[in-house]
Amino acid sequence: MTADPADLLRERGYRVTGQRLAVLRAVAREPHQTADAVADTVRTELGAISLQAVYDVLGVLVDVGLIRRIQPAGSPARFEARVSDNHHHVICRSCGRTADVDCAVGAAPCLTAVDDKGYEIDEAEVIYWGRCAECQ
Repeated sequence: MTADPADLLRERGYRVTGQRLAVLRAVAREPHQTADAVADTVRTELGAISLQAVYDVLGVLVDVGLIRRIQPAGSPARFEARVSDNHHHVICRSCGRTADVDCAVGAAPCLTAVDDKGYEIDEAEVIYWGRCAECQ
């Protein structure tokens, strides 16, 4: 995230709060965290904050497009600040490590469906599963 988080919130018409900034910074620093992990990170910065408050802030930040929520099968939701492109993820079946994967060809070929059924497609979610180098 290169822009100032406070400016990003203001541009979207949201009040800048310490909790929102702390959650946004936590997600930007460490992508693919669960809400629990985000809460732990934010607590080291702010002190006390409830898990519900973190969920509320994450929801707002997803709604305004500042972070992205992914939820791989069998896994809790994870959050990332990389929202400016259509990218995918690779997840280790053993340890759960998650990493970003760019589209295989070009900018976003996966957004062109063989038959879009009349939909205006703006996102595709692809998850590759396997075992990371450390777990092999």
